[in-house]
Amino acid sequence: MKLLLATRSAHKAREVERIVRAEGTGGCGIVSLDEAGIPWSEAEEGLEPHDSFEENAASKARYFAHLSGLPTVSDDSGLEVDALDGAPGVRTKRFAPPGRYPGLSQDESNNRYLVERLGDLPPGRRKARYVCVACLVVPRAGTIDVFRGEAPGVILSEPRGTGGFGYDPVFHDPGLGRSYAELTPGEKDARSHRGIAFRALARGLRAGLAGIQL
Repeated sequence: MKLLLATRSAHKAREVERIVRAEGTGGCGIVSLDEAGIPWSEAEEGLEPHDSFEENAASKARYFAHLSGLPTVSDDSGLEVDALDGAPGVRTKRFAPPGRYPGLSQDESNNRYLVERLGDLPPGRRKARYVCVACLVVPRAGTIDVFRGEAPGVILSEPRGTGGFGYDPVFHDPGLGRSYAELTPGEKDARSHRGIAFRALARGLRAGLAGIQL
């Protein structure tokens, strides 16, 4: 059985495949959108219009499951900062205003904008959490299963580390005393929001979740 991973982010695809394969899927092989031969289309830009991670993840999973006919998993992930009333939330990927930091990548712009928004707040008021919601849609069974993972942290006043992606350089893990960008892939997988959500998914796959026969 093939499981379609509905993402065009190479970073995310590598991370999810590493997590799921390490947990074991009982023989369920993972294929990316590119590996499945699904070309990009403009319709994909409108798949995440909702105000919750659950709705956005389900929207993407349903779309690509219908397109491919394969059991499909999609996730919506983001950062919630207490001092910003939960922002950036579902707007995590495009938090920084367009053109605000010429010459910087979107990730770099997002990190700089976040640090600027928090200003000189003390660590006790810089609490945040990474959230990941993964949705599995099985077309033939007509089912959808949802898995949620959260990881607590604190937003740093400046980036640290060169690993990871997204907000990892400014997301500090209090338990390990390092940013996510300073963790090894194994350390990050063991603690991250995505690791928690996709390990739960893998356990479900091994158990024959949602009518998938392995």
